Amino acid sequence: MPEEIITIRLNKSVVKALKQIKGYSKETYSEVVLGLIESAGGMEGLDKFVQEAQKTKMKELWRRGNYSAWERA
Repeated sequence: MPEEIITIRLNKSVVKALKQIKGYSKETYSEVVLGLIESAGGMEGLDKFVQEAQKTKMKELWRRGNYSAWERA
């Protein structure tokens, strides 16, 4: 049974960056993204990356006293 395919929106700059790191011309973006996740330490590494990004954003919002941005996210 084939995997379900979904559509995601990416900025053109992200697509350009993904194209630059493709290992071969026929490599899919799914394969590229999975390779990045793997090189980041698998899903555990990805979780840590996301948590660090969130921590940075939280510190910024707390410093500015702007908590409403999280309600809209």
